[in-house]
Amino acid sequence: MFEFLLLPLLAGFCIAAAAGPLGAFVVWRKMAYFGDTLAHASLLGLAIGFALQVNLHFALIVSCFCVAGLLVALQRKNAVSSDTLLGIIAHTSLSLGLVAISFIDNLRIDLMAYLFGDLLSVSSSDLAWIASGSALISFLLFKLWTPLLAITVDEDMAKVDGYPVAGLKLVLMLMVALVIALSIKFVGALIITSLLIIPAATARRFSTSPEKMAILASLFGVCSVFGGMGLSWFKDTPAGPSVVVVAGALFFLSQLKKGSE
Repeated sequence: MFEFLLLPLLAGFCIAAAAGPLGAFVVWRKMAYFGDTLAHASLLGLAIGFALQVNLHFALIVSCFCVAGLLVALQRKNAVSSDTLLGIIAHTSLSLGLVAISFIDNLRIDLMAYLFGDLLSVSSSDLAWIASGSALISFLLFKLWTPLLAITVDEDMAKVDGYPVAGLKLVLMLMVALVIALSIKFVGALIITSLLIIPAATARRFSTSPEKMAILASLFGVCSVFGGMGLSWFKDTPAGPSVVVVAGALFFLSQLKKGSE
């Protein structure tokens, strides 16, 4: 049992550890819908990967990066509101990906695994991609923590202090894109954003500083992964949704504690 669950647990640990602090910025900057858009767009990257027969991790990362760049470019034009733009790109890219997959001959894939994840299918090569990407995200967050926090608190003041606000916002979006691309196969396109948002929202209840919230978000994320994997193993439930159920349970428990004070 332990050997069978070792790779999924390690993969889940890496994803949760990187998604926790990043999720704090997603919550602070109200970027949840942006994450959903990238998650939906990842299916288009999946279709491209199958069509070109290239590494799926690479195809997903490139696809998410391109969509993130497109969003940044379109938001600067201010032609439509951000939420409208995100909705258009999210549903168009998701539908385009599903249509593209239907045109690929002799392709037999379980779309449910990509929509809702399959942590138990993690291989050693998958773990290497996830660990490398998570380490890169953690390193960037450590190096850029102060500038990212400055543009989150007050962009105008950050400009006065000399921070490259536009560049930092792009880096943050690309980090979100990377964690989604790495997690799509194992947590699922429809629920990956929840692993960014829910642990961070839970940690917010117990935090007295941004740094404490980031650390607690990682811890709650890791607890959710371990609890979800345990639920999946003993009750034969789908792994990805089980992780989110545990994360949601922790969030609601934290709210009950708040109400009792």
